[in-house]
This record gives sequence, structure tokens and C-alpha cells, in this order.
Amino acid sequence: MPTLPSFPGFTPATVRFWQDLSRHNSRSWFEEHRQVYEQEVLAPSRLLVEALGARLQEIAPGIHADPRVNRSLFRINRDTRFSPDKSPYKTHMGLWWWEGEAPRMECSGYYLHLEPPNLMLAAGLYIFPRHLLAAYRQEASDPRRGQALLAAVEDVTSRGYAVGGLHYQRLPRGVAPDLPQADLLRHNGLYAFQEGPIPQALYGPDLVEHCFQRFLDMAPLHQWLLEMTLGAGAA
Repeated sequence: MPTLPSFPGFTPATVRFWQDLSRHNSRSWFEEHRQVYEQEVLAPSRLLVEALGARLQEIAPGIHADPRVNRSLFRINRDTRFSPDKSPYKTHMGLWWWEGEAPRMECSGYYLHLEPPNLMLAAGLYIFPRHLLAAYRQEASDPRRGQALLAAVEDVTSRGYAVGGLHYQRLPRGVAPDLPQADLLRHNGLYAFQEGPIPQALYGPDLVEHCFQRFLDMAPLHQWLLEMTLGAGAA
């Protein structure tokens, strides 16, 4: 068997960096601590992307694990153009493994979000682009695919995960309120997630398996969305 890429774990300095940045969110502070960011955040994040990406291939053969910023690593700079909050940096770390050939944020995938004192793991698609929202509503309304969606949601929620993405107050036009999956048609995104205090696994190689087992639990929802996005791409 090929040797999986190694990941040694994050360190307490990783967590401290995000805690300190949340208190000193300025360009001058960041530049003074850029080396900490590069050594304690970027370097181990790249290793985790590769190691967990290799593990995820077991359940998601088409997974993309690209250890570059704006690929699997979300950039730290905030887009402040239209925001009253002009803080220049995000105060969390986001890592993304996606499956499909569409642009990365138009694919379902697996997400890690570190924002002390919590770690969140998620699977799915956070916001549907317009063309995927139409595809989602069509498939979720279909008797066979709608039942498969309900089964996937029930599977992940029975394992203790929450499901997010509910957005609209009203059902789309033409959807019967008594449709079993009617509430799911009020979503503008669909994802399973689990959030809680940072686990000890963050600080060692066991984080790969910790994440993988939870992503495995959430895989039914990802798989349904993957089939939807692949179908929308072929349409």
C-alpha cells in the first residue's frame, strides 16, 4: 500500500495565533507575526490537506485536496469592500476538500473550520449558486431523488449531526406543503455539521482520523449533493 502523507498535528501556538489575531486585528500586528502564521498555521494546514485528502479518497475518489491558498486553504484576508467591518483579517482557519469538476465553491465537499475555542467539521454545499438552486429544487421535488435526500438527511441527523442551509420563509411556487421533504425546499444551501470545543486530537496526527470518521458519517449528504451537481453539470 502507498504511504499516506504525514501530518504531525497543530500546536498550541496555532490556537494562540487565532486568539491573538481576534484581539489585534490589524495589518501591523499581522506583519509582526507573519512568521508564526506561516509556520504554525499554513505549514501544518498544507500537510493536513494532503493527509486527509489521501484518506478521503477512500470514500470520495474524485476529491480535490490542493494545499494552496484559494484552493483547499481559504485566504486569511477579508473582503471589506461592502462590509461596515473593516477588520483586515479573518479570525478563523478554513480548509476545504471538494469533489467534482465545477469551480470549487460550486461543488459539495468537506470543510474544517478552526475558530477558538471551537472546531467545526461540515460536509455539503454552503450556498447554492443560482443554477444549482434550480437543480436542487428540481431534484428535491422528484419522488425518487426527494426520498433519497430525506434518507440522507435522516442518516446524518440520527448520528448526531445538525443540518444547515434553511433560508427561505416560503416554499417555492408549486411545491405542496404536505410534501415530506417540503422544508428542505426552503434551503439555499445544504450541509451537515458538528461544532464543539477543540479536541485534543487537533494537536497530533490523530486529527486525520478524527476528521475522517466524522466526514464518513456525513458522507450520505455529500454523496446526494455530488450526484446532483454532476447531473447539473451534464445538463
